[in-house]
Amino acid sequence: MMTRIRQLPERLVNQIAAGEVVERPASALKELVENALDASAQKISITLKRGGIDEIIVTDDGSGMSLDDIKLAVRRHATSKLPDDNLVHIKALGFRGEALPSIGAVSRLSITSISADMDHAWRLVVDAGHVHEPEPAALKQGSMIAVSQLFKAVPARLKFLKTERTEQGQCIDMVKRLAMAWPTVAFDLSNDGRTLVKLDACLPGAVGLKRRLSAIMGQMFADEAAEMDAARDRISLTGLVGLPTMNRPTTGHVFLFVNGRPINDRSLLGAVRAGYGDTLPRGRHPMCALFIHVPAEDVDVNVHPAKAEVRFKDAAAVRGLLVGGIRARLEDAGMQATAEGGQQALARFASEASSPPSYSGASTSGKISRGISHVASGPRAHYQPAPPASAHMWQTPVDAPPAARQIETHETDEATRLNLLGAAKAQLHKTYIVAETEDGITIIDQHAAHERLVMERMKAAMAEKGVPSQALLLPEVINMQDHHCEVVINAADMLGKMGLTVEAFGIGAVVVRDVPAMLGNPNVVQLVQDIAEELVELGDSTSLEDRLNHVLATVSCHGSVRAGRVLNGEEMNALLREMEATPRSGQCNHGRPTWVSLSLTEIETLFGRK
Repeated sequence: MMTRIRQLPERLVNQIAAGEVVERPASALKELVENALDASAQKISITLKRGGIDEIIVTDDGSGMSLDDIKLAVRRHATSKLPDDNLVHIKALGFRGEALPSIGAVSRLSITSISADMDHAWRLVVDAGHVHEPEPAALKQGSMIAVSQLFKAVPARLKFLKTERTEQGQCIDMVKRLAMAWPTVAFDLSNDGRTLVKLDACLPGAVGLKRRLSAIMGQMFADEAAEMDAARDRISLTGLVGLPTMNRPTTGHVFLFVNGRPINDRSLLGAVRAGYGDTLPRGRHPMCALFIHVPAEDVDVNVHPAKAEVRFKDAAAVRGLLVGGIRARLEDAGMQATAEGGQQALARFASEASSPPSYSGASTSGKISRGISHVASGPRAHYQPAPPASAHMWQTPVDAPPAARQIETHETDEATRLNLLGAAKAQLHKTYIVAETEDGITIIDQHAAHERLVMERMKAAMAEKGVPSQALLLPEVINMQDHHCEVVINAADMLGKMGLTVEAFGIGAVVVRDVPAMLGNPNVVQLVQDIAEELVELGDSTSLEDRLNHVLATVSCHGSVRAGRVLNGEEMNALLREMEATPRSGQCNHGRPTWVSLSLTEIETLFGRK
């Protein structure tokens, strides 16, 4: 028999609300830090015990609260952050009206605060939902909020917490994210007496933001990332976007903010990935910190209990700005590349040099070559690209000389000084071009570089009137598995725009009549088989543009200068000049770096001259 409907007691209501708001120590800490920021704090100090499981103390120098405010702060749906009772126009961070009473319902909460017009501070304690009478306390400025024995009122929730180290890591991540959005505020965080985060206040503006991001994401990221400043209608996008070669295995280094709020939105993460397009290796993710600013009335910040997600009035415009802004900024970056590769190469060389020599038959040059092939590209941010030499000069085969040879080149000192990649001096193992720059050397992977150049040419041709094709003297019949044939035939229109004409040819076969002219004389069977595998792996989950880029990458790979192909001096320099004039040529079609740079200072350090 059903019982009658009844009103739940306030303590139980608060505990239910806490289940949404307070999932773990980091979520309680987030609410407290946001309240401090809303109170105009300039310095926020945080002390944890056992990763926040035993205790969280947040002290700030903000405006503080009066006694009446303290009493109201622990009651549900009481706030100072809606002065005009307008839910559409929220400028504060901490509003949902549930944080402090929810925290107090499941723990021991102590609030000590003083405002400028008070003689002394007051302290109020809420113990598992029971509110004590306020008492006079000592505090010079702002507020101090302490949360101890988290989930004491609902001990079953404790079993859902992770280890102390994991909970501590979550707290660190949360503080860093808020610190990125508020660079003018100083933060320090300690756990069990050990300082974990210490960030000084920075100047307002782009310079201060860059300094804060440097302290959190690393000096190398801040120095080499591209600055973002884009706008569309009333939406603006600022921050730093890392170069594609500075990528990581997870999305943990993609930081997104909306009106000063850290958010975790899958749709926006997808937009960031789309902005990077085909410049990232598959399964890798960029490093970036992006700040979206929209009018308060155009975003709903209350759609998620923990305020980790937002809802935009015009989500398509925000996504479009992210995709277009990132894509344009990376294209503007041209041949700029990260210093990670140069440093890794230097470390690898130093390691090889300090190891006892091996006489097992492997040559030193072979060891160095293998080391080079596994590093990312080196740093150079600004250059004047020379007009590309004869674009197809280096497509003519030449006789094969030894694996490593010096190149007689006619590059002048002036060309070496002006060109980012320098003048070609040698080819190593028929794979790597070594060039001399004004202040060091560059090492270029000829196949990785050329496949990007071919892909960009094909993109440009498709944007105009399609890729020119050449008819095969004899159509090529290719036998494949039925599902491979199916995906290729379904993509026939798309492939046709790339200059590849494919038709069905009975059961388990397709026929190829035309191939892209710029590929020369490719292995048609292998080309179509590779395209089929790519399409099957992509499936229907990716956008048409993404599928197009992946297939373009596969096609252009078949038309590029292969590793093992010997190039003469003119061919190599023509390749370098076209790289300098081609967007995104710092990465191959699969996201790998195309060149490494070592400065003369780094080389001298390697040999003990510095």
